[in-house]
Amino acid sequence: MDGIHLKDLLAVMESMNASDIHLQAGSPVAYRIKGEIEKQTDLPIMTEEQLRNMIFEVLTEKDKKAFEEMGTVDTAISFPGIGRFRMSVFLQRGSIALAARRISNKIPDFETLHLPEASKKITNFPNGLVLVTGPTGCGKSSTLAAIINGINKIRKCHIMCIEDPIEYLYKNEVAIINQREIGIDVPSFKDALKYVVRQDPDVILVGEIRDKETVEFALQAAETGHLVFGTLHSSNVSQTIGRILNFFPHSEHLSVRRAIASHLKAVMSQMLLPSCKEGVLLVPAVELMFMNSTISRLIVEEQDEKIIKAIRAGRTEGMQDFEQSLYFLITNGFITREVGLEHAENPQSLDMKLRGISLTEEGGIIT
Repeated sequence: MDGIHLKDLLAVMESMNASDIHLQAGSPVAYRIKGEIEKQTDLPIMTEEQLRNMIFEVLTEKDKKAFEEMGTVDTAISFPGIGRFRMSVFLQRGSIALAARRISNKIPDFETLHLPEASKKITNFPNGLVLVTGPTGCGKSSTLAAIINGINKIRKCHIMCIEDPIEYLYKNEVAIINQREIGIDVPSFKDALKYVVRQDPDVILVGEIRDKETVEFALQAAETGHLVFGTLHSSNVSQTIGRILNFFPHSEHLSVRRAIASHLKAVMSQMLLPSCKEGVLLVPAVELMFMNSTISRLIVEEQDEKIIKAIRAGRTEGMQDFEQSLYFLITNGFITREVGLEHAENPQSLDMKLRGISLTEEGGIIT
């Protein structure tokens, strides 16, 4: 194993069209292919020392120091002729481990990601807060890249991206884009937020919403006329409201709800599913909400559980829930019926819909 370098394993990853690689001492090299972890038993198993040497060979001195101090470090790395990769190096059971994701050299667009047609509306928002939500590995970064580059192609504006690490490298088109990487271009996320409003931005990408201060910044920036993008680990639109509120004490919830109702413009919640369509590895199921007067009122009145009904009623505005998304993906040959039913919140309802039977809110049947 001493003659194999990390870039060799990443080259194999690229050739296998795998999305991720997982390395840990004493275990086989594993790739994620079409959403499934596949262990490579034909490759030698590395010792702790071999794996550490392999990983440290590609880390900067700054990254090595951060890993030694914190036990984890996130970075991105490029190998000419192979590709660009987002890496997370961490400790598990006291041993070094690595998870890396392949990043396309080409910035994705709405079509190649198979995002809902209505999601393109987001690129025309003059201001407000837009959240892309879902679990780790659901494609949030790719969706945001498509949106940011979509704005880049059509609007004369200044886009500021705060990233940790930088994944996609944008080229100025109609817009001007500046990308600041935490730890390289600015010492901390807090410093980046402090200075960004002084840099004349029209659009701000804050990345992951990770604490109360980030939420407050995003809402305040939206209020002052900026278009702000962020990500959040929530599984659907209704849960997103609760996740935001969890950053604040209960005494502030009403004022935060009012701010959300006023400044949140859209939420895209997504999950990645294995595709059965030729040439498509993974496809997102997307719940898409655009703020309207009904949803705004429901948020203020603490009736988050009714938001899903408002989304279903808002199809003419481009909104859709996960069931509508899964129905579209199945009927258009992107995923199998089995995959759709497996990931449906209410498999029976989706199954009935696929058989041409719909239920009204009152429980009546429409065929």
